[in-house]
Amino acid sequence: MSISIKDKEVLRKLGQEYMEIATLPVQKEKIELWKALNRSKMQRPMVCIDQLPWNELNINDELTCLVEDPFFREIELELRKKIYMWKHFPVDMVIEPFITIPKEIVNSGYGLTEDSEKLELNKDSTAPARHFKRVLNDYEDIEKITDIKITVDNELSELHFQQAKEIFDGVAPVIQGHGIQFHLGVWDYLTTLMGVEDAYFEIMDRPEFIHACMERITDATIAGIKAANELKVHNDISNTCHCSYVYTDELLPDCGKGKGPVSQNSWAFGLAQLFTSVSPKVTEEFELPYISKMAEYFGMIYYGCCDRLDDRLDVVKRIPNVRKVSCSPWSDRKNFAENIGDKLIMSNKPSPAFIAETNVDWDAVRADLKYTLDVAKANNVNLEFILKDISTVKFQPERLTKWAEIAMEVVQSY
Repeated sequence: MSISIKDKEVLRKLGQEYMEIATLPVQKEKIELWKALNRSKMQRPMVCIDQLPWNELNINDELTCLVEDPFFREIELELRKKIYMWKHFPVDMVIEPFITIPKEIVNSGYGLTEDSEKLELNKDSTAPARHFKRVLNDYEDIEKITDIKITVDNELSELHFQQAKEIFDGVAPVIQGHGIQFHLGVWDYLTTLMGVEDAYFEIMDRPEFIHACMERITDATIAGIKAANELKVHNDISNTCHCSYVYTDELLPDCGKGKGPVSQNSWAFGLAQLFTSVSPKVTEEFELPYISKMAEYFGMIYYGCCDRLDDRLDVVKRIPNVRKVSCSPWSDRKNFAENIGDKLIMSNKPSPAFIAETNVDWDAVRADLKYTLDVAKANNVNLEFILKDISTVKFQPERLTKWAEIAMEVVQSY
């Protein structure tokens, strides 16, 4: 499993370029700004961009990989992506001054798996639709959902780590990643087993069946959390959770300075996106008890994604250890800002549809960001903007650069 000379040369050159960015003084400045936000003492709103249509961005071959080794090709791609983002739309991203090599960890999943087909309406899409065939029909099927099991290949992990240290020797420090960040949005999994429409009908027609499903999936997830604790493979040094930077005095005061790879020292994220179309009382009954049981194991929680939450923040605030709450394009931002309070962070998701249009209305982009900032400021709310879920920019990467410039002008006027 030796690495070729060509692969080493490519990686070392990339490592040098990466470290030139990572050692800039602005990285420390951004960390302090994120820590201020995350302790709910914001100096100004923060901005990041994530979940990109990478297939549309490689116009000048900046993202073209040259490394042949399959493991280190992934390391190369990650370095290229970070360098690309820094060059074209850095906003408030932080480049950490080391190269992280992941451990070889396998999450078994839940045993029962989806049966789905991709609906390829557009072969170039980064987010194709899927149709899910129902595989969870009755109580006997619940028994097919098994506890999550975590396994670690320590020998292969150590081999990759030693190879990386040799490759980047004299170029960049190398650390080994600690492992897993847990996705507690178990409704996402459940709906792949029965479809969203059937899930809605079951909530009305067989609520006791849905509760039985959620209890089994929740218990299976907690088994995985506990297994990761035993193996010490929770990712306490990840500087992001659900696309948001999570530097905090309590858990991650500086790059790589986590408190230990167990769940109590780590972030996790939860969500129940299909509940945008149900009442807050349904969220309280069918989501709150289950997310609460899981959230208790973690140091801090990022909650929400594309779900509407402004009308049920009183429910969300009861989730243990919640620190950041998503304000998606489906939330009423004014209502959200009036009800989130000054202890939690309003994690606003500006609509990516603005930059997916045939022609972008940049005045509308600015006005939209300014409106969010104004309602947050009026209510003394700690605010971050996260542009994410970007399915297309019409193969015009410069749109992201323009959006970033406008966003930074807006937040720096705070």
